[in-house]
Amino acid sequence: MPLPSSSQRTELHLRTLEMRGYRRDDGLYEIEGHLVDSKGQPLTIDGRNIVPGQPVHDMWVRLVVDEDLVVKDIVAATDAAPYPACREATDAMRLIVGERIAHGWTNMVKSRLGGAVGCTHLMEMLLPLGTVAYQTMSHARVAKPERRDRGGRPVKIDSCYAYASQRDIVKRRWPEFHTGDKGSA
Repeated sequence: MPLPSSSQRTELHLRTLEMRGYRRDDGLYEIEGHLVDSKGQPLTIDGRNIVPGQPVHDMWVRLVVDEDLVVKDIVAATDAAPYPACREATDAMRLIVGERIAHGWTNMVKSRLGGAVGCTHLMEMLLPLGTVAYQTMSHARVAKPERRDRGGRPVKIDSCYAYASQRDIVKRRWPEFHTGDKGSA
């Protein structure tokens, strides 16, 4: 269902973000992201004229992860950026090699690459790339035993709206952990 119609308006900014996950022949996985920002109006940045539709940012990130979602390698490229110095920020991405995509991923990425350490746009791409990595590995996760906490409760419960302990999904999959029908859907 699309959004309801809006007032008459003029597009000022367009960001496209495309992400894909791949299995490699060597058993590792690649998760790629491509971000493009463009403007609907002419813009001048640091004396450079940018015409409507021309990329202000055109950036790529490739994560290489293993089946446990440990980052084995990362490559970033900046094809367009507002300032020449922006292209130098790609090497900082290597600070997350060896980290695992898991609970706390967003905070870890921001603490390692935030502020003046790295490029804000490249860093921000890593946040949803973690989710795409997780989705890419769905076949491997299904084959493994379900993760549970120390009390035996599936860690999936209360991890999102659909898996809230009072919802029907939990009632069907893990009835012993269902907390009641308050707002169940």
